[in-house]
Amino acid sequence: MAYLALIRHGQSEWNLQNRFTGWVDVDLTEQGRAEAKKAGALLKETGASWSAAYTSVQKRAIRTLNIALDEMDLMWLPVIKSWRLNERHYGGLTGLNKKETAEKHGEAQVKIWRRSYDTPPPPIDPESPFNPARDPRYAALGDKTPVTESLKTTLDRVKPVWDGEIAPRLMDGQSLMVAAHGNSLRALVKLLLDVSDEKIVEVEIPTGNPLLFEFASGSVKPVSARYLDAARATPVPSLP
Repeated sequence: MAYLALIRHGQSEWNLQNRFTGWVDVDLTEQGRAEAKKAGALLKETGASWSAAYTSVQKRAIRTLNIALDEMDLMWLPVIKSWRLNERHYGGLTGLNKKETAEKHGEAQVKIWRRSYDTPPPPIDPESPFNPARDPRYAALGDKTPVTESLKTTLDRVKPVWDGEIAPRLMDGQSLMVAAHGNSLRALVKLLLDVSDEKIVEVEIPTGNPLLFEFASGSVKPVSARYLDAARATPVPSLP
């Protein structure tokens, strides 16, 4: 059997402030660090033999993974970082308080931006201090650096990592961890469980609670999927 653990980073500073974060590189809160430590303990209890881990290039996901690996005594495990696993880019909403944004634009409009599958928010202002085009880690992307994203376009840039790296390794019998973000992990859940466009926007992935998939040898069709912390679990879509 092979396993895939999806770990949403622990609570971040902007999660706590109820702000749209996206590609802004904020850190974990103390609660977030505690969640990451517990995630590591839960993963260790599975007894799985892990081959490698994947994460984004954002510190809240990287730190979550590092804390979890330290708890598992697996700091030596190979780690692959990819911008394709970053959080969804929230465009012009980046940095705004979610409640204040709803008061300004109306709850219905903000719900469309946040929850529709293929409607992105307005693009980010090129002069915004939160514009990732200024960040050296994305220099190689050039004019392909996103200015806003929907869940659909987030899935489009996550899919090459799944198709080209993660899925083949799972089929080879390797067990992998992915520490990333609510929307990039939602994209992986959609790919794994063939969730409809309408249903995937309702899927919530809690912070710091590993979602563990189990696969038969040579397959990327999961035979089971469960959260390791049952007390903090949210509903998992049905297996296809």
